Amino acid sequence: MSTTLFKLGALSLALLAGTAGAAVSESDAAKLGNSLTPVGAERAGNAAGTIPAWTGGLAENAAPVSADGFVGDPFADDQPKFVITAQNYQQYQDNLSPGQIAMLKRYPQSYRLPVFETRRSAALPQHIYDAAARNARNTTLVRGGNGLENFETAIAFPIPQDGLQVVWNHITRYRGASARRVVAQATPQVNGSYSLVKFIDEVVYANTLTDYSAEKHGNVLFYFKQQVTEPSRLAGNVLLVHETLDQVKEPRMAWIYNAGQRRVRRAPQVAYDGPGTAADGLRTADNLDMFNGAPDRYEWKLIGKRELYIPYNAYRLDSPKLKYDDIVKAGHINQDLTRYELHRVWEVEATLKAGDRHIYAKRHLFIDEDTWQAAVIDHYDGRNQLWRVAEAHAQQVYNVQVPLYAMETLYDLVSGRYLVMGMKNEEKNPYTYNYKANSNQYTPAALRNAGVR
Repeated sequence: MSTTLFKLGALSLALLAGTAGAAVSESDAAKLGNSLTPVGAERAGNAAGTIPAWTGGLAENAAPVSADGFVGDPFADDQPKFVITAQNYQQYQDNLSPGQIAMLKRYPQSYRLPVFETRRSAALPQHIYDAAARNARNTTLVRGGNGLENFETAIAFPIPQDGLQVVWNHITRYRGASARRVVAQATPQVNGSYSLVKFIDEVVYANTLTDYSAEKHGNVLFYFKQQVTEPSRLAGNVLLVHETLDQVKEPRMAWIYNAGQRRVRRAPQVAYDGPGTAADGLRTADNLDMFNGAPDRYEWKLIGKRELYIPYNAYRLDSPKLKYDDIVKAGHINQDLTRYELHRVWEVEATLKAGDRHIYAKRHLFIDEDTWQAAVIDHYDGRNQLWRVAEAHAQQVYNVQVPLYAMETLYDLVSGRYLVMGMKNEEKNPYTYNYKANSNQYTPAALRNAGVR
């Protein structure tokens, strides 16, 4: 049974690929769990000693967990080794993305990267490691890349051969079991003033349904439902997505319930560069989860691996002791609350295909090798000018062995505004793991009940 949470990066498994992803040889697959970690990262540290070897990640009891489910900081005693600023970034620029450098220049007095000791904290359940090993040997792309064959649970290509397979690993990475979460989003004005939008999200994987049957639900990967609870003018609006595995056979379906009109409508715009929910025009549909949806509009080029300072182990930023006002500031979030570490990342460049349309003509992705989570993505406009910079502040939710984003940020270098998504600091019991539901809760007819104010 799949126990994958928040494959929101899979908000469409459709893709028209230029390569035919094939399983690797037995000798290569045997490297998993040996010279490679069970998910395909390099087990060894780097030659400089600034990245340590992976030794299994954090234990499930790494620190105390609050009654509300907030995990404590196992590295609370760590202090920054140094801070990268607009004044000293040139000595570190080989380990920074173009977008990070642009942010340092855009906000020279306030944007900074506090750099801490690298902690390779990622740890997944053994059944995920076992599934990844089988995927390495068996998984292939089918129907021109519009589906996966012989794919199991998570991490389709732990030993990727090209950029497309790296992106599939972000899309199919492990995020735990079906879950419900309560989170907040802000889109501050240039002066830092903001209003919150709050959501209740549910992600339920088809084979975790209480009424699951292969005949009825076999091509559904997961059901996603998002209800707006604040502000009052938006409260009651609900988005429903049926995400399918083979989108040639059955395309993804989406509906929106508008509480003011009390109507349910199909929502084909919930894809690609359609507007993000209540995001004030600051993100596209496929910006959620750093990147989600069908990658078929881009050519994906694997640049290789490099070492990058990325947001990591964001326990302090996720602390329930913080108020949202402590985090949301003018121009960017409060960088004094952040933690950056040097990690190896897969570098992938996505270029819009000739004849296809998207507001981002190019995307430059940096994906953490230990979790397959995108950590930084730079976005370029049609003039090839750097436009938006996304950073995901990751943490290991060690008590359930799930790597997740504490929050995501998307900075607009032109307007000076930004979006921060996924905050839960002021919420009570924000996550419910192993959420149980039946398919009747995820029908268009059920949306009206879900959206009652």
